[in-house]
Amino acid sequence: MRYWCVHSEQSADKERQVTNIRIIGDTEAVGEVAKVYEEWRALRERTIVPNILKCFSARPEFLRQVIALSDTVHFSDGHLTRRVKEAIACYVSALNQCPY
Repeated sequence: MRYWCVHSEQSADKERQVTNIRIIGDTEAVGEVAKVYEEWRALRERTIVPNILKCFSARPEFLRQVIALSDTVHFSDGHLTRRVKEAIACYVSALNQCPY
């Protein structure tokens, strides 16, 4: 089990906030978490579950809901194509110095 650190710097006057989120890695997953990870991998033909999803691994039932919402909102065409949505997500992540 690892912890994913999320850093946030509000301003020079305020303390730097660090949040530790317990995540369950691909090889560490057992039970319901392993099942959700395997379902995600099988549907996407990928081998590694992204860390952004692993942030919800402590609550597998919620992880399923996050995946369903993500599939609907982020990875389907609507007003914006999936390609444009992913480009925006990458840009925002870069601005936030986020490793996702």
